[in-house]
Parts: sequence; C-alpha cells; structure tokens
Amino acid sequence: MEFSKNKVTHKREMQEDQPLSSGKTSSSSAQADMTLTHDPYQALRFRDFRLLLLGNFIASLGSEMVTVALGWELYERTSSALVLGMVGLVQILPMIALSLFAGHIADRFNRKRILLIAQMLMVLCSLGLTWLSYTHGLLLFIYGCLFIMGAARAFKGPASVALLAQTIPEEAYSNAATWDSSSWQMASVLGPALGGTIIAVLHGSTPVYALNAGFALLFVLLLLPIRVGQAKPQTTETTTLGALGEGLHFLWQTKIILAAITLDLFAVLLGGAATLLPIFARDILHVGPAGLGWLRAAPSIGAICVIFFLAHRPPFKKAGRALLWTVAGFGIATLIFGLSRSFWLSLLALLLLGGLDSISVVIRGTLLLTRTPDAMRGRIAAVDSLFTSASNELGGFESGLIAQLFGPIISVVSGGIGTILVVLLVALLLPELRRLGALNDSEKAGV
Repeated sequence: MEFSKNKVTHKREMQEDQPLSSGKTSSSSAQADMTLTHDPYQALRFRDFRLLLLGNFIASLGSEMVTVALGWELYERTSSALVLGMVGLVQILPMIALSLFAGHIADRFNRKRILLIAQMLMVLCSLGLTWLSYTHGLLLFIYGCLFIMGAARAFKGPASVALLAQTIPEEAYSNAATWDSSSWQMASVLGPALGGTIIAVLHGSTPVYALNAGFALLFVLLLLPIRVGQAKPQTTETTTLGALGEGLHFLWQTKIILAAITLDLFAVLLGGAATLLPIFARDILHVGPAGLGWLRAAPSIGAICVIFFLAHRPPFKKAGRALLWTVAGFGIATLIFGLSRSFWLSLLALLLLGGLDSISVVIRGTLLLTRTPDAMRGRIAAVDSLFTSASNELGGFESGLIAQLFGPIISVVSGGIGTILVVLLVALLLPELRRLGALNDSEKAGV
C-alpha cells in the first residue's frame, strides 16, 4: 500500500504544471487511480486549467457586480419590475438565435480564439454601459449594450466549456466540474457584495461598469498563455443545419443529460427570485443597496460551503436521487424566501437555496464532461448554455411580469411550488434519472 501511494504521488508530480493538448486518457487507468486515493485538487494541478479557472472567476466577478448595479440603477430610475425583467429578456434573445450556431463553430474552430473575441466584445459593451450610466443615457441604448453582451455570451459559453475539457485529462473531469462551479459561486459571493458596497459608498453604478471592463480585459490577458490545439473538425462533411441538429439529437438520445438539463431549466425558470431581489431589498426587507449585495451573495455563500464539502468527498454513488432531492429542496427554499419578512430568515433561505443548487450544477457539469464526445462538446455545451441561460433570463422576465401583475411575493411563492411539481413530473417521466448511480459508471455515447 505504501508503494502504491508513492507511485500516485510521483504521477501527480509529473503532471503538475504541464500543458495538455488532449483531454483523453485511459479510463481504466483513471479508475485504478481513484481506487488508490481521492485527490480533491486533481484538476488544479494543470497550469492551463488554473489560468482558465482564474479568468472565468474574474470575468464572473465583474458580471455579478454588473447584475447588482443594473438592478439597482434601473429600479431607482423607473421603479418598474417589468424593466428589471426586460434586462433578462434582452440578453436571452441573441442567445436563443445564436447559441446552436456558436456551438457548431466551437466544434470546428479554435476555441481559445473564439473566447478571446467574445471577451473583447464584453470589454467594449462594459465601456458603453459606463458611459451611458455616467450620462444617464436612454434605456434603449442600455438594452442595446446588453443585447450585444448576450450575443457574446452565446459564443463564450460553448467555447469555454469545450476549452476546459482540453486543459485536463479525462479522469479529472468530475473534479474540474466541482472547482469550475466553485469558482463561479465564489464570484457570485464577492461580486454582489462588492458591487453593492461600491454603489453605497460612491452613490452610483458607473464605477461598477468601468471595473467590469477591466476585469473582462484581464481575462483576455490570462487566456493568451493557454496552450491548446485547435478543435478537430468532423471527419465527415455535413451541412451547418445538419451539424446543429446532431447536438439536439444526441441530447434527446441521452436521457440522463436531458433530465438533468430539464430539471435545471424549469427550476430556475420558475424560481426566479434573484431578479426581484432589488424589490425585496428596498420595499419588503428595507435593507438598501448594501443589504441587496448580501442577498445576492447569500446563495453563493451556501454553494461554496457545499462545493468545498463535495470536493473533499468521493463522487456520488446515487447521483440521480441526489439531483431530484436537491432540486426539490431548491423549490422549498424559494418558497420560504417568498413568505419571509425577516432579513435573516430570507438570508438563510437563500443560503440553503444556493447550497442545494450547487449540487445540481456539479452533477450536471460532470455528466456533460463525462458523457459527451469531444467532437460534439461545443454543440452540447451550446444546448446546455441555451437552456440554462434561457431559464435564467426568461425566468427573470417571467418573475418580473408576474410581480408587476400580482406582486413580488406571489411571483416567488408560485415559482417555488412550480419547481416542486416539476421534480415530481421528471421523476415519473424519466425513470433513467432515478436509477442513475455513480456519474462515471457508463461510457460516453458516441465514443
């Protein structure tokens, strides 16, 4: 046993800080290593993964700050829940139109280059928001910047997910999904808190947009040293329309991934409490912009606590049941938040909501990495990005619309109830998910 441990340690030392041009390794070797030890920092031992992880963290930090700044500024200017909901709608429209095409592009061209171009668009749009905030520009122009940001995200999402798989070996996919989710959640903690503090101290959202432009540019600089090859084009010639359809066909045939994405889509679509947080912070809980920042950060604080625990434990043995229970818990936490009149109870509900959601994110992310062929990663990531982004942005619009018509409390409470009902339907209609065991039990389809 002591010899085996030394052998694994030597292998880690040989891998550390080495660039990776291919995400493929022997699955039998991976399973043998897993039986010897569980390394919670396995993915972090690869330099390119660390650079990409840090860049995504910085970009997400700025994006979360902007979310708080936009919500506060627009609600202060208009006092309209519908205006808040429109922020999500404007960003999702270009994603709906472009995501499948963007996934096809990510599978045929250099993923790093696509990500660089998308990030430069984010820099320009952030500078535009800075100017419009400083000059109190028209809402139409603000929505225009958000529309272009949505188009950039349509290409950024598939390229980033597919690029991540090129920076690590296959046996590190589950660990990489955990740390990738942890990075995003950490940004979601610090971003809202930092954004709310800046607004409260400097009495305006303008500095937040300017800082986000700098963060987006820093991500570009971190991408430059990453050394990965160009995505291999498909061996057979297909039309663009046919190539787009292959991603949807693969997803339809892979019921486990379909079920995981469906749960996330409807849970976030119906439980869109985040969009209405400015209303709860100002009119219901009476905690101002600083309190809004903490309310925004609370789900991610809960998520980080859970993800840190997940990183140090072995993979799920009954992942399907875990996913169903956690999404149901997400709906219950949403229901509690909607009924709460106490800031501390609301904060606790959001902590619970984020912790449960993080389990769903890690399971779904691991399934996408382990059960998708490399030649289709861009398209499958595009479909996943389209569904999750649609649920976030359309969920925000749905929450804003219902809040405008019936009030924010009814909007949040009805969403929590709806989420629980969706879990019951998925459990009944897709029994494959109930039977899902360890995430690495079955081979990737199409490989």
